Amino acid sequence: MAITSPLPALLAAAAPRVALRAMLLAALFAGAITAGAADDLPAHLADPAQQAIQTLDYANTRYSRLDQIDAANVGRLKVAWTFSTGALRGHEGSPLVVDGVMYVHAPFPNAVYALDLDHDGRMLWKYQPRQSADTAAIMCCDLVNRGLAYADGMVFLAQADTHVVALDARTGAVRWRVANGDPRKGESNTATVMPVKDKLIVGIAGAEFGVRGHISAYRIKDGTLAWRAYSTGPDADMRVDPDRTTELGRPVGADSSLKSWQGDQWQVGGGAPWGWFAYDPALNLIYYGTANPGTWNPSQRPGDNRWSNAIFARDADTGMARWVYQMTPHDEWDYDGVNEMILTDQVVDGRTRPLLTHFDRNGFAYTLDRATGDLIVAEKFEPDTNWSSGIDMDRASPGFGRPVRDPKYGTEAEGEDVTYSGICPAAIGAKNQQPAAFSPQTQLFYVPVSTLCMDYEPFHVEYAVGQPYVGATLAMYPSPGSDGRTGRFIAWDNREGRAVWSLPETFSVWSGALATAGGVVFYGTLEGWLKAVDARTGKELYRFKTPSGIVGNVMTYAHRGRQYVAVLSGVGGWAGIGLAAGLTDPNAGSGAGDAYAALSRYTALGGQLTVFALPEGP
Repeated sequence: MAITSPLPALLAAAAPRVALRAMLLAALFAGAITAGAADDLPAHLADPAQQAIQTLDYANTRYSRLDQIDAANVGRLKVAWTFSTGALRGHEGSPLVVDGVMYVHAPFPNAVYALDLDHDGRMLWKYQPRQSADTAAIMCCDLVNRGLAYADGMVFLAQADTHVVALDARTGAVRWRVANGDPRKGESNTATVMPVKDKLIVGIAGAEFGVRGHISAYRIKDGTLAWRAYSTGPDADMRVDPDRTTELGRPVGADSSLKSWQGDQWQVGGGAPWGWFAYDPALNLIYYGTANPGTWNPSQRPGDNRWSNAIFARDADTGMARWVYQMTPHDEWDYDGVNEMILTDQVVDGRTRPLLTHFDRNGFAYTLDRATGDLIVAEKFEPDTNWSSGIDMDRASPGFGRPVRDPKYGTEAEGEDVTYSGICPAAIGAKNQQPAAFSPQTQLFYVPVSTLCMDYEPFHVEYAVGQPYVGATLAMYPSPGSDGRTGRFIAWDNREGRAVWSLPETFSVWSGALATAGGVVFYGTLEGWLKAVDARTGKELYRFKTPSGIVGNVMTYAHRGRQYVAVLSGVGGWAGIGLAAGLTDPNAGSGAGDAYAALSRYTALGGQLTVFALPEGP
């Protein structure tokens, strides 16, 4: 029997050829092979035939150096084999492939399968955790999980109930298990984890319940806690040095978070890091973003509400913050900052700089120097973005790096119980968690986009432990420039801050992109199409309709000299929550129910892995 979370309704009411040109970048993309790293992980990351972590590499590029499948032959792809997960909710993330075994995850209750690639995907073992149905009731936007990670002969799963589990990769036996949070307080998990050296980096979800966000590092060998850093509160709790931690080159100063909240609101301040992590081994820094502040009603929390909606750079060994940058101070729209940070080394103003590129829910694409946190470019990647006219890029201005807000699209000027209309993008974001990709061949980023605006009505809400702490209702609809569509897929130049090409899609693109050395970019659509496009021009080269809408991330691997492409289909996530959970209220799913009502005419529920390959022979 499918478990339906009531929260959306509550929210609404409340060995192939390797391209030589990419080899020089292999150290960065493979996650830099450094001493002290998880014993066997560097070698697996360096092998393009395998995928050991969800992001392919520590840099989050989602670029594969496999090139057997290329722009000339991708149109000949055929289905090689399939596998059913047995689950009917949103299937985000992707499988892993390590040493001839594919590891597949499923949504709540988070089953894990190990499949033998030498024997037609025969099941080697299955892990089926026991989780309380009460956990499903506190999961914000469908019962999704964004996948597994591998290191040191173990497969790591962060379950919905916050338990982090280390499974023996050969047998599926539990090596260790630790609770990272408490579902009774509204804490849950939807994200993957990231092994770095001898530690496992883990986030948390639950900002809509007033959870105080934190990132944690557990020791890989035994699951003991090495360090934890909160998003809000005292400097010591956040692992912030007021004199050495900087924002845009300036020390943040003492009590940077405490001074930006009224009273003790920081204790229920949100800022949960439920998205993706990146790591630069040369700098030994971890990068990630924090979510919205609690509550969604901005009038209840005056101040900048630091450090919600922010990018953090932290030392991997100690957790100390090197720098931080808040993209949306005093968030009035639920613009979580958790989307992936993509690390590249590119030429800017005649010299190569270590860059970090981030496509935020708020509609802006940011390019920063990842060593210093210096802001280089900030431009709208979704043209209909109107809550801000732009980011102040005048370095002499006291507002440098802050958004220039348009008061017409704020959500607190007239107080509570007032509908504020025509705000773009909608809370679901111009881009949500579905990861973009970067190709070193083209120097372009490939970005899944949503083109939605919203009406927003804040209301007063009292905090209660374990209860929704939202304080707003909203309705979402296509943006003015989208011609009635709610999505597009774009190629973005991060140094110029402009789109090079753009492909309209009927619905928001909720699949993660994949770029390859074959000059092909793959992505999936909510209707269920797997698509392949030319990386330089965007020309469509291939499409195949899978059994259900795709909210998973396309991946590729090689086995016995043959390259494969694989994707999980199973409609869901925030965009597909109405269909996945069977919601009938048009405003259900925090506005998504009505915005994606037509989706049911294109696809149905499912949970399937589809694997593609070129036909064997000439």
